[in-house]
Amino acid sequence: MKSITMNTNVLKFVDQSVSLCKPDKVVWIDGSKELYDSLLAEALKTGEFIKLNQELLPDCYLHRSAVNDVARVEGRTFICCEQKDDAGPTNNWMAPAEAYSKLEGIFDGCMKGRTMYVIPYSMGKVGTPFAKIGIEITDSIYVVLSMRIMTRVGKEILDSLGDSNDFVRGLHSKAELDEEKRYICHFPQDNAIWSVNSGYGGNVLLGKKCFALRIASCLARDEGWLAEHMLILGVTKPDGKTRYICAAFPSACGKTNLAMLIPPEGYRRKGYKIETVGDDIAWIRPGKDGSLYAVNPENGFFGVAPGTNSKSNPNALATTKKDTIFTNVVLNTDDNTVWWEGLGEAPKHAVNWKGQPWTAESGEKGAHPNSRFTAPTVNCPCLSDKFATGEGVKISAFIFGGRRAKTVPLVYQSRSWQHGVFVGSVMASETTAAATGAVGVLRRDPMAMLPFCGYNMSDYFRHWLDMGKKLTNAPKIFNVNWFRTDENGKFIWPGFGDNLRVLDWIIDRCEDAIDARETAIGYVPYAKDINLEGTDVSAETLEGLLEVDKKQWQAEAESIEEHYKKFGDRLPKELREELAGLKDRVAD
Repeated sequence: MKSITMNTNVLKFVDQSVSLCKPDKVVWIDGSKELYDSLLAEALKTGEFIKLNQELLPDCYLHRSAVNDVARVEGRTFICCEQKDDAGPTNNWMAPAEAYSKLEGIFDGCMKGRTMYVIPYSMGKVGTPFAKIGIEITDSIYVVLSMRIMTRVGKEILDSLGDSNDFVRGLHSKAELDEEKRYICHFPQDNAIWSVNSGYGGNVLLGKKCFALRIASCLARDEGWLAEHMLILGVTKPDGKTRYICAAFPSACGKTNLAMLIPPEGYRRKGYKIETVGDDIAWIRPGKDGSLYAVNPENGFFGVAPGTNSKSNPNALATTKKDTIFTNVVLNTDDNTVWWEGLGEAPKHAVNWKGQPWTAESGEKGAHPNSRFTAPTVNCPCLSDKFATGEGVKISAFIFGGRRAKTVPLVYQSRSWQHGVFVGSVMASETTAAATGAVGVLRRDPMAMLPFCGYNMSDYFRHWLDMGKKLTNAPKIFNVNWFRTDENGKFIWPGFGDNLRVLDWIIDRCEDAIDARETAIGYVPYAKDINLEGTDVSAETLEGLLEVDKKQWQAEAESIEEHYKKFGDRLPKELREELAGLKDRVAD
């Protein structure tokens, strides 16, 4: 197929990739239905895709990745900038010359006998100030059909690019799916991503974490904005006004559930409504009014399937009912639909994620714990109208959170922007037995960006601090913890839709509509100001959830000090000052 652009920069990138990978032919993804239909037919013919029950799940398909290729591989993910210090202590680093040399050897001839697909795509709505363009070159039909869902794809992207050289160059090949030669390398100085020997979405849908966070965080640093691992939601109150919140959580902390929250019945009757703008990534820019504005640059959801059900997240489940690619879930052979753990009763006759016959008595999980659904954002029943505009919503609050059995209260507000950056920089979650075999191992994941920051995290903290100085109407910063447990290890706070009760208090604080109690760690609600109507939570229990125990926080401060040691002298002095202030306030 001949090129669909005259852009010499794009053509040069494609020509270089052809010379290196040596495909049998090149197909430009123009966004047409005819082309997608032909690729889908090919994927069905080869067995790469399995057509599901088209009456129950229209335009839905099952895909299986290789058994050795089921998740992001942080140990094989590299930031390839010139100086190791610029990658920082939390990233794997490889010198660019070494990385290019190593990967060129692996890419050399890797597409012989295969087709190369050229995917022009946009993160963010084409033509808006937030939009950024990428070209992904791949030999995977799965990538083409998934990028169609996750991003905006087609000839109009190239038309928008014109003759500009401002695009992110992504090169991907499944190659041999050799895990010993699997690399996901980012070259921030070249706006380039090279991914090889993987077919799993998190490693190969290069618009997602690779571009939208690792490369974009570097662009944001240089251009004066923020690229964050954050959901964006809107809370409409009975006054009819919608306020928008960005929130960052490590994995297994209910991020997608919060983004698609359904208000408790009493709140719904009063007129409260939640609207989803995004569930995973936020690009945030300062506006002329001194506020921050956020967009979701993606066009789809790449969600974890297990645990998603009509109770935990009915909106997410509804989103997957059409136009969805399911990866590594169970195939219910009775009705040709899909199933995963947590979705209800297991099917009587099924095939597991490895393609083997399976029943609930098989003694192992049918769906891989990291099995996924790739679904269009427009399918979401609670999607905000603001998503389609691509213009950005004004952010009232940032929320950081984690899974903590003790110590951290249900919610508290930072003392200032600087203190809020400190709170985000020490974010932590305790592992669960299911995840690691050890309960309560504390892992610090600053701003939930630990695997995704494309440069030295100390400089990332500095960028956050500097951003606050430029804002005249900065969002307030909060921390939440839905996961406090009682002496039997049971969660005390009901969570899910009832988390709106906390969001309601947060919004009131942003608008100076309510007082709070100053503590050693920040501002905590008075128990009377969290609406418990319709819950089984007593005022006394809530008081316990809001307790700040100085002894526990003394231990927390020591743990934070250990965490900060890895950043050395490059850590901003303001954060050391915040730690010293915390130590003083929690001292006996």
